[in-house]
Amino acid sequence: MGIRVLYISEVVGKAGIWCIKQGLSELKKKEKPDCVVVNADGATGSFGLGKQHAGYLRKLGANLLIGSDCAFYKKDLVEGISTVPYFIRPANYPPESPGNGWRFVQAGNERLAVVSLLGRVGFSRVHGENPFIAITEIAERLRRETPYILVDFHSGATAEKQAFFFHADGMVSAIIGSHARVQTADPMILPGGTAVITDAGRTGSLDSVGGVESNGKIREYLSGIPEWSRDSWQRPVLQGLVIDLNADGTAESIRPVNVPCEVPEEVGENNK
Repeated sequence: MGIRVLYISEVVGKAGIWCIKQGLSELKKKEKPDCVVVNADGATGSFGLGKQHAGYLRKLGANLLIGSDCAFYKKDLVEGISTVPYFIRPANYPPESPGNGWRFVQAGNERLAVVSLLGRVGFSRVHGENPFIAITEIAERLRRETPYILVDFHSGATAEKQAFFFHADGMVSAIIGSHARVQTADPMILPGGTAVITDAGRTGSLDSVGGVESNGKIREYLSGIPEWSRDSWQRPVLQGLVIDLNADGTAESIRPVNVPCEVPEEVGENNK
């Protein structure tokens, strides 16, 4: 029969969490997914995920939360990671890293394996082992348990993502590119049956710089002095993907979803 997966693009800041609160329930009623997977790498302060926000996103309907290069940015989540079994960090982090790089999610009567992998381009603070080598071993292991495997591939380079897509085509059901926070117009199914998209986008402010307030980023580029990122509330939207998988684990379809959200009254008229 197959399964339907709803993937929510990277949640960025308070506006992103607000969009999940406002839009996810109705989206689930409309699309009727078997499970909901959320990239939460930017949920707390636009970079990382705090333990409280992790629990709140779970309460709002997320079956699994994905962390990527910012997975360990928030101390409270790292220290309590054993109590957050619905969160994964990159599977190609060192074996000594806390937490898990993949988990099974119940999807109707089936099980979906979800994997987080970190690319090797664009990251100065964290470095993972070679994801091209890692996926071969991981996919072989997971296919013994389920034909349904979804990979979130977090990379700073379009070329690395697309090379990874073709490398892993046929090994897994779907590969979702993330990190750029800009939804690309190239969802497709490769010859081996793997659904891919270069970047899934973001859930949060659309009129912004990756979900954060634009003026601060402009000052940063003009002055060369780093600024603390501030949440933006300009044109909030819930972005994501609906992915239908066949019974053999190959992809039947992949399509983007965009749900415009209203700015909450307490934010104020000046932020609309």
